Amino acid sequence: MNPQANLIFIASLLLGTTITISSNHWIMAWTGLEINTLAILPLISKSHHPRAIEAATKYFLTQAAASALVLFSSMTNAWHTGQWDITQLTHPTSCLILTSAIAMKLGLVPFHFWFPEVLQGSPLTTGLILSTAMKLPPMTLLYMTSSSLNPTLLTILAILSAALGGWMGLNQTQIRKILAFSSISHLGWMAIILIYNPKLTLLNFYLYAVMTTTVFLTLNTTKVLKLSTLLTAWTKAPSLNTMLLLTLLSLAGLPPLTGFLPKWLIIQELTKQDMAPAATLISLLSLLSLFFYLRLAYCTTITLPPHTTNHMKQWRTNKPTNTAIAILTTVSVMLLPASPMILTIV
Repeated sequence: MNPQANLIFIASLLLGTTITISSNHWIMAWTGLEINTLAILPLISKSHHPRAIEAATKYFLTQAAASALVLFSSMTNAWHTGQWDITQLTHPTSCLILTSAIAMKLGLVPFHFWFPEVLQGSPLTTGLILSTAMKLPPMTLLYMTSSSLNPTLLTILAILSAALGGWMGLNQTQIRKILAFSSISHLGWMAIILIYNPKLTLLNFYLYAVMTTTVFLTLNTTKVLKLSTLLTAWTKAPSLNTMLLLTLLSLAGLPPLTGFLPKWLIIQELTKQDMAPAATLISLLSLLSLFFYLRLAYCTTITLPPHTTNHMKQWRTNKPTNTAIAILTTVSVMLLPASPMILTIV
């Protein structure tokens, strides 16, 4: 893609995100979401492969429907209450429609069908944007309207997302699809705590974004797209494979790594809110995700399979480890000791 065009699309993504997260008026928030959608479409379809065009079409149709629902929800609320302010969403029907719209934009169950397909049809760099930056504006809208949303509906969506994200990721061999179901599972954890402690949702999102960025950048550097190529990736860059192993274990939520922190705090908060059954259920469902994270981590530790060729043994001549990946890995793995400071903020 032309560098100037690439710059315009990235700048448009930043503009759309900034407009949405800084606006108080529904129309301005909707405008930001539309700018984001239009800016990401060329990045999804830039390879001109039929799979990429299919992914861009699915993404456009889903996001257009979700944006229409956001607009319909805000208009319904304005019709009944006379308020266009995002924080003044009080009409029950509007709250229900908005929850469905944001769930569709994020890829929460049962509106998740588009996300694995779109991620699979996108390049790794675009997949990174879809998994992290594109989820920030809808997450901000959820944060701003959290006091008005239906806790029962959100809890059901969250538990279904954690269950299906873990279950569907078990039999995948394509790493982008595994990361898509991983994202759906993490969104379940963010949604279940949104009503009770919105700051924990944001903390979970930020840590998830850091860990996912590390994984995508590492995979992009080693050019790994499926499990069979991950088995031989250590020959290209052993240090990167070690970083990928630690980051995947952190994404799984294993102590004493960074990913354990949000799960620990969310379970603690749910217990305080007399939701111990929900906390127990979502904790058990996270074991499904743990299985495919451990499978990925295991594949990174595998040495050369039989019938290897010499071109697989060129890792000594490779470039040194990317500094950004090294810093992100450190944050993704070693942030748990900073939890007292994080707790004072939350």
